[in-house]
Amino acid sequence: MQNDEPGAPARPTLDEDTIAFAGRVFGYARLGHHAELGELLGMGMPPNLRNDKGDTLLMLAAYHGHVETVGVLMAHAADPEIANDRGQTPLAAAAFKGALPVVLALLDGGAAVDGAGPDGRTALMVAAMFNRVEMVETLLARGADPARRDAGGLTAEAAARAMSAPDTPEVLARAAR
Repeated sequence: MQNDEPGAPARPTLDEDTIAFAGRVFGYARLGHHAELGELLGMGMPPNLRNDKGDTLLMLAAYHGHVETVGVLMAHAADPEIANDRGQTPLAAAAFKGALPVVLALLDGGAAVDGAGPDGRTALMVAAMFNRVEMVETLLARGADPARRDAGGLTAEAAARAMSAPDTPEVLARAAR
């Protein structure tokens, strides 16, 4: 057991094989190896494993646009509301990357359309900031709240205007009427 600070609880020391296995598992999520992950999940591997940055397997699959991998993880009860250490949810990560099929898979799997990390930034806000018109329209159709504000008080429209997005502010202005 390893103990970094006096009085801190002892943490297990991981051996090289365990570290290598964890690296492979997170690589499967990042690279979209859904069959391999599905097999491990079927054997009882927890679906909400997190890496040193707080990214879950679902976060990595969503960020890298792997819709089949997202589906496998969601089918094995991966939690779409777990934010990483930067406060980003898998849905916001998919919106950031412009991965509409992943956004749809997450929503269909139960992700909260207005889910957010501690900064309050929703997928709608992220999509609006990066001028992803189709994604903004899809999120609005799925019930995203255009009047919701992030921790800094910005709505999706205000965030889009702050980023000089050319098209999404008007889409959001129409939705807010």
